[in-house]
Amino acid sequence: MSATVIRNDCQLSGRGIAAAGRTFGPNHRWKVLGIGVAANAGFSATFSGIPATAVVLRQGYHLSNAELGLALGLLGLGVALSELPWGLLTDRWGDRRVLLIGLGATAAWLLAMAMLVVPTSSSIPDVTLLAASLLVTGLLGGSVNGSSGRAIMAWFRQNERGFAMSIRQTAVPLGGGLGALVLPSLALAFGFAAVFGLLAAASALSALFAWRWLHEPPMAGDAVSSDVAGPAPLRNIEVWRISTAIGLLCFPQVAVLTFASVFLHDFAGLGTTAISASLAAVQVGAMVMRVWSGRFTDRHGNRRQFLRLCSALSALAFVVLWLLVLAAPATPCSQPFLIAVLPLVLVVAGISVSAWHGVAYTELATLAGACHVGTALSLANSFVFVGFFLVPVAIPGLLHLWSWPGVWLSAAACALVAWPIFLPRT
Repeated sequence: MSATVIRNDCQLSGRGIAAAGRTFGPNHRWKVLGIGVAANAGFSATFSGIPATAVVLRQGYHLSNAELGLALGLLGLGVALSELPWGLLTDRWGDRRVLLIGLGATAAWLLAMAMLVVPTSSSIPDVTLLAASLLVTGLLGGSVNGSSGRAIMAWFRQNERGFAMSIRQTAVPLGGGLGALVLPSLALAFGFAAVFGLLAAASALSALFAWRWLHEPPMAGDAVSSDVAGPAPLRNIEVWRISTAIGLLCFPQVAVLTFASVFLHDFAGLGTTAISASLAAVQVGAMVMRVWSGRFTDRHGNRRQFLRLCSALSALAFVVLWLLVLAAPATPCSQPFLIAVLPLVLVVAGISVSAWHGVAYTELATLAGACHVGTALSLANSFVFVGFFLVPVAIPGLLHLWSWPGVWLSAAACALVAWPIFLPRT
């Protein structure tokens, strides 16, 4: 299929209509990238920041570990269930419309939670209400991922996309890091009404930015992709393979995001400040590595090799963490040293398993072709957020059977299984 046909198909599906008659400056693409970063950071502060409050959440809502895992898992399940429908709508309606609808609805729902689903002196919401509310939050927030990624792929040239997508993916650790730093202390000081209210304001602000600056690119010019499209994403085996590997590699990342605070509190005995600093360090390190990896792989054309390296290093880091946890109770004289080292190793493991996202999504979008980016990215994110559902639900069971060594060894196994899937088909 020629580039001309691809452009006509995109135009028929709604792409380019919003840009008709508009003139954009040469740097408008950076505004689009900024909107993608803001939208993803706002939602990341929700799906990564709320788990960072796990200790306070457990105490404030009177939850067991199993109930905590269910509530946090349903947040991820909501995103997993909605990602693909949102992605299909993005390829049909365009980025602007989907992003505005999704961000606006997410802001409204979080505001409703701030008023109705928070503990008070007279009542504590039932775990069912909390879990259902987080499920709906995920269903609405799933609109952000595919739509913002499609906009960036449309506005940037082929030799810039890895860098641009990696910057966009820094929004995930950026939002998660800010959430880890701010939300636990905010919850302790002012309660969860302040937490949900702040997250609602972040979504509303991102929607305002999107309304002001996010438009479809003009059909002429180098910024519009001229890639040759292969099979549609849902019929493309390579898209399914990369999406599966992305999902598997996210399982250990989700374990860090959702239960690292509980691990550092219950096993290592750290306080709120030290826990927040450790989780923020993971997110800052992931941001730096994502930007560097995007530029590096753009220059060297080695995305698959980099993804395999991240899988191997992540598996190794979690094996080291597993060994340290095994050794800590067995060597009382060395325990203070091991307890001090555990947060550092956890930070290294968290960074290594979070550094690859921009590279993987760029590879996936390139495989999908210009008109199907929203669907392809949403398919991958469906696998990712299945992890956000399954991992928090599974970890309490692993803790019951094998304690923390079982959790971190399982994380290492998931990273190792992802390694061969990133190999190109022969």
